[in-house]
Amino acid sequence: MLNSADIIRLPYTPDLTEGGIAYACRSLPHTYDRMGGSPFDRMRRIVAGVAVELAFRRYLAQQNIPFDVKGATPFTDPDRYDVSLGGHRCDIKSFLISHRTQITSLHADPALILQAPALVPLDQYSADGHSENDIYLFAFLTGLIAASPDDMQKASGAGQPVYLIHAMPKTWTRPRTWAPLGTLALKSESDERLMLEIGGQDSGRDFVTRPVELLPHTRCEVNAGFYSLAYVHVQSRPGARLGIHSPPRKETYIIESIEWSNIWVYGMDIYFAGWITRDEFRRRASLIREGSRVFQYNQTRTKNLAVPISGLRPLSELFERVRQWEMGGL
Repeated sequence: MLNSADIIRLPYTPDLTEGGIAYACRSLPHTYDRMGGSPFDRMRRIVAGVAVELAFRRYLAQQNIPFDVKGATPFTDPDRYDVSLGGHRCDIKSFLISHRTQITSLHADPALILQAPALVPLDQYSADGHSENDIYLFAFLTGLIAASPDDMQKASGAGQPVYLIHAMPKTWTRPRTWAPLGTLALKSESDERLMLEIGGQDSGRDFVTRPVELLPHTRCEVNAGFYSLAYVHVQSRPGARLGIHSPPRKETYIIESIEWSNIWVYGMDIYFAGWITRDEFRRRASLIREGSRVFQYNQTRTKNLAVPISGLRPLSELFERVRQWEMGGL
């Protein structure tokens, strides 16, 4: 059984968000949203999840705990494991806690985590390719988001980083016909100069990005061999519309000035709770139905299997086992 002394609390650093954003942008052509909501919500969840994974790798290295990332999650397969411990695949399930009152309570008393369920989405659990010896590890990240225009302005005014992005629709991100988009023409109706980055895939489905400088009301052409376009990132919020035209598609896509969102996650602390093997999880888990209120969510958006966080095993026990596995033990 887990107790409050078993919880590992780590401080958050901004480079974790940077790594999460890089992954989230490049995963856009390959991910789907099981939880519903906007594409920006999905991207922020990915940013937070990758940040926790990177923090876990850093902690393992600092503690001289051997691990492997050769089989870590590729962009094309978002539901595999994150790291390997002693040859056992480890899938980190992390949850972003972003409500201020809950954050305050959790910082004052990390033991509140013990009241939460350890959730695994049912469709993810049922997917092929898993072993009963796989390990689930559960973590919580406290952090704020600044999604509304007012919150974004406040964050910028306070000197906080902001990462504004527009996620392209599925017809551009995952087009049915894999064909070149041609020389893209971009034009902004803003009165100010805009610094952009556009990202997508080339003919071999490798991810490519290109910087673009848009002068006010001036057409700019980009021929970078794009076959798909996943996102547009802008350094500052445009005051007017921005258009992207693909001659082969005979289509102009318009981004309105309100259709940008900030996916920066302002992390505070990470709490690593405990672990459980997939076999033990299967034997002990109960179903939590869609729409249920749990510690992590006001309302779950998908069916989950769950065991109590308090019923997990301490990570100190796992790390000792990892050292034994590395030495050839059972």
